Amino acid sequence: MQTISLKRSIKISPEQLFMLSVLLVNGGNYLYNLILGRILGPEQFADAAVLITFLLVLSFVAMTFQLVTAKFSVLFEDDLFKSFISKVYKYAFAAGISFGALIVIFSKQLQQLFNTSSSDMFIVFGIGVPLYFLMSVNRGVFQGKKEFKFLSITYQAEMLSRLIITLGLLFLFNIQSSLVIAIGILISFGFGLIPFKFKNLRFNTSVVIQASKTKLVRNFFIITAFYEFTQIIINNSDILLVKHYFESYEAGLYASLALIGRIVYFIAWMFVMLLLPTVVQLKKEGKATAPILFKYVGYIATIASIIILCCSLFPETAITLLFGKSYLAIAPLLWKYALATGLFAVSNIFAYYYLSLDRYVPVIFSGIFGMLQMGLVIFFHESLEQVVHMQIVAMILLLIFQIIYFVIDSKTQLSRS
Repeated sequence: MQTISLKRSIKISPEQLFMLSVLLVNGGNYLYNLILGRILGPEQFADAAVLITFLLVLSFVAMTFQLVTAKFSVLFEDDLFKSFISKVYKYAFAAGISFGALIVIFSKQLQQLFNTSSSDMFIVFGIGVPLYFLMSVNRGVFQGKKEFKFLSITYQAEMLSRLIITLGLLFLFNIQSSLVIAIGILISFGFGLIPFKFKNLRFNTSVVIQASKTKLVRNFFIITAFYEFTQIIINNSDILLVKHYFESYEAGLYASLALIGRIVYFIAWMFVMLLLPTVVQLKKEGKATAPILFKYVGYIATIASIIILCCSLFPETAITLLFGKSYLAIAPLLWKYALATGLFAVSNIFAYYYLSLDRYVPVIFSGIFGMLQMGLVIFFHESLEQVVHMQIVAMILLLIFQIIYFVIDSKTQLSRS
């Protein structure tokens, strides 16, 4: 009897399984970046960091389709869902081809803009973009339907294939080239499609979506696209601007700093994936949603505080263990960058919460302060330290505005009830 009760008590829920999977995926992605940093050194790692940043930018753009799919997979059912999902696949694939073509066409200009050693890596990357958009819609279905087992598999497949293929090519052929990294990324997009629900990929549907529902989808898509654009600015503009304004050595140092400091953001992303379908479902059932917000803000704030403290107390140890002694010059800035990322991660929870409720003012705040951050870095970049300080200023202001809006909105909702 005791054995049976013990087995029941340690049963893992699908949500917990997904969280463990995300931790493994983030760990694998970190290992991928850390090994690249050690193999390539600061200067060559700067080129690799541009590709990795492009991958992050792509993930934010494609996330628009994933979040739209996830939300309306909860709200739409049966034939309406089938018609909706087929249209999303069409638009996503068309968007993927368009973005990929632009990257290929302007590969030479991108090489000049970001001071990379090759334009070929952009061409290879651009070819894979349509696959990534299809992959994101597929993931959106899993996320909305809370099929976390399948969602975990697709993330694991992408991460593991990229890690094994890229490092295998580097070690077997001893080619320290950004082109090898681009090839690894391209192939991983194909593995990321596993498992793929082909039954959702239909080109002819008999059900016509009502104009009111089409408008609802369109409005959510537009505001989500705007928000993901702000995510791109806040998360990636600093690395690209540093690559533009600074020498390759300093840009490589900064890339390692960003990678370590963003640990808290990638952990926060795990909670965001669970937040959106949960809030949408609670709203659909007429239940309170604020407790979920408090829960996840508490988690992220606690995790961020621990990471910032560790980065403050053991910066040189962290840099040496993760990247090696050649990156030690950046150690004093580690806790400051972690602070900026932690502030953004908490602000992000507020924005996604209101996005789930079709309330868009916090999204506008993110856009305003994302542009402010980029503007501050453009005008104040005498040193890497100044670049980090500008981000801290922008993120403090963003969090203050998000909290003020929440307080005012909560009082308004109470007065109406």
